[in-house]
Amino acid sequence: MLNRSTINTPLSGIHYLLKGAQLLSHPKLRFFVLIPLMINIFIFASAFWFLFSAIMEWIDSYISALPDWLSWLSYLFWPFLIFSILVSFSFVFSTIANLIAAPFNGLLAEKTENLLTGKAINDDGFSDLLKDLPRIFKRELQKWAYFLPRLFVCALLFFIPAFGQTVAPFIWFIFAGWMMAIQYADFPFDNHKIPFNEMKKALRTRLGKNLTFGMLISFFTTIPVLNFVIMPIAVCGATAFWVDIYKSELLATKNDNTELLPPQ
Repeated sequence: MLNRSTINTPLSGIHYLLKGAQLLSHPKLRFFVLIPLMINIFIFASAFWFLFSAIMEWIDSYISALPDWLSWLSYLFWPFLIFSILVSFSFVFSTIANLIAAPFNGLLAEKTENLLTGKAINDDGFSDLLKDLPRIFKRELQKWAYFLPRLFVCALLFFIPAFGQTVAPFIWFIFAGWMMAIQYADFPFDNHKIPFNEMKKALRTRLGKNLTFGMLISFFTTIPVLNFVIMPIAVCGATAFWVDIYKSELLATKNDNTELLPPQ
């Protein structure tokens, strides 16, 4: 685990992503990395094949929407527009990949926490994982219900003249970082049955660290080859984040609240 001085630095999100990359190659985790990795490779290979066949046409159409008084900035906007489209596609397809791989990502988070703490979360077998699938997918749909209205609002910003071509891409990138932080933090939180709203509240208490973590994930999903391995790296990194920071805080609170309940 990382020491406290590292946790308290503004860049700890970077350190946890690096921690996830280190954990990825651990012999005890290799088997549990394989299925999420294969799902991610298939989804992103398909997505980027379609994207790169259409991206130039989209960019030309978007640039042509600039008002005349901003047309001289078109060459400056090109690199950032390409990056914004890559981030948008990566976010959408990463969310789809996570929905499909959710049971295996939860299992990877569980085994990562076991490796880091030396304590098993539970002794459930594969049959128990199958029984838990409805709850796992319900949690994923809960995330989608949170994402989609905000995704729609961010998309509308791009249609505002001038603002859509200049400011909206920055807002989108920050939004995508927050969504990625939620997406991957949810696996270790959900393994301990921490409610979704309680998880969001906990993540907001360290917003800078989580945004750094999430925005880095968004960035790496735009880079070919790296986008294949970023999913299991993010799961391992988010689990290390949970173990070092959130586990003692939230489970202690959960246990205290349980003790306060009247006997049945």
